[in-house]
Amino acid sequence: MNWQQLISNKRLGQEDRHALRHDDRSEFKRDSDRLIYSAPFRRLQNKTQVFPLPGSIFVHNRLTHSLEVASLGKSLGDDVARKLMKIHPELRGTLFEEIGTIVQTACYAHDMGNPPFGHSGEKAIQSFFTEGPGVCLKEKVSKRFWDDITHFEGNANAFRLLTHRFLGRREGGFVMTYTTLASIVKYPFSSAFAGKHGKFGFFSTEEDTYKKIADELGIIEKEHTEEGIRYVRHPLVYLMEAADDICYEIMDIEDAHKLKLLSFEETAELLLGFFDEETKRSIRQRIEDEGVTDKNEQVVYFRACAVGLLEAECVNAFVEHEQEILQGTFEGSLIKHISELPCKAYKHCAEVSVREIYRSKTVLDVELSGYKIMETLMNDLIGAAVNPEHFHSQQLIRRFSSQYDIQSSDLETRIMAVIDYISGMTDIYALDIYQKINGISLPII
Repeated sequence: MNWQQLISNKRLGQEDRHALRHDDRSEFKRDSDRLIYSAPFRRLQNKTQVFPLPGSIFVHNRLTHSLEVASLGKSLGDDVARKLMKIHPELRGTLFEEIGTIVQTACYAHDMGNPPFGHSGEKAIQSFFTEGPGVCLKEKVSKRFWDDITHFEGNANAFRLLTHRFLGRREGGFVMTYTTLASIVKYPFSSAFAGKHGKFGFFSTEEDTYKKIADELGIIEKEHTEEGIRYVRHPLVYLMEAADDICYEIMDIEDAHKLKLLSFEETAELLLGFFDEETKRSIRQRIEDEGVTDKNEQVVYFRACAVGLLEAECVNAFVEHEQEILQGTFEGSLIKHISELPCKAYKHCAEVSVREIYRSKTVLDVELSGYKIMETLMNDLIGAAVNPEHFHSQQLIRRFSSQYDIQSSDLETRIMAVIDYISGMTDIYALDIYQKINGISLPII
């Protein structure tokens, strides 16, 4: 793959207008603005990241997480561009200089396809078809569609959200640039290749769209069968992924300290574990010199130091492995290729997070509640899609927004309309619909 082809501002759905555009460098910024001002992006403020939506203590939700990931992604892209342009001076004055903005935009978009209640919501959608009442639909739909819905994935749903032409919308969905769209696809293959980890990059309904983008950008195709396609990643995906990896791991540690799941001493040990002893002393000395005695503020400083180190390490890893990345032979994430000490510290943070945070009662409670809410919504709304002639089905169908093709004569289209509708809900809206369906809450008369 080559950078000149990989970075393109051609827009999905407006290819015929590409030759008429002259303000090249603003196109990627327009992508960014288009997402920030969109309703799906705003709804991220009411979607669970890890912890339940805040009461008296404000922790991260999907929106604040995405904003922080985007900020870090911009730094990663800008720093990589600066270093690689020294190695490849021919890239100066080209669209390559804009990769910081492209990665930033991909980071804004990376969680937009996630359903309510985080991974618990994803699992509820999958389980409805693999373990619940939806099992009976297997013989009524195509194998490829069955693979899609039984592996339902927030990443694939994000690509659909940005590219699918919903009813009443324009061709190309959000009409994003090809490179921005390619940069969000962490798993560039069809659901048939999801394997044990269950991840994939696009539903069969958007497979041709991804292929069109990938072929235009010169992304290497690895496999093309009746079951689907598989490509290598667009190089900028590694930077988007690194920003996400760094933020969720380090910020979850900070949130856990605020919620008193981790003590100050435990938190300090984790965040300073990325540095050698001399640097640790230097960091502590600076805090003392500046008179910072507040424990929360000290944690903020430790966190900033850790994030800064990991950013620099990932930039170096990308530059060092540039040729492998362009050849499609690079394996794993950038985090796995950083220096030994920070890599070991990152793994330790991940282990502690699993043990002390992700399995904590606080997180378990929201997962249990969220799963039950999503299970109920799936049961009732898929039931309405399968039997639209029933009286209660008609009542439920009238709740759908006009963009969802719930009235289609095709069963698969109706099922996907339900998944689109539910996955687009915020946590609070999902709870509200759940309560109304179950007669728990009634409108004030």
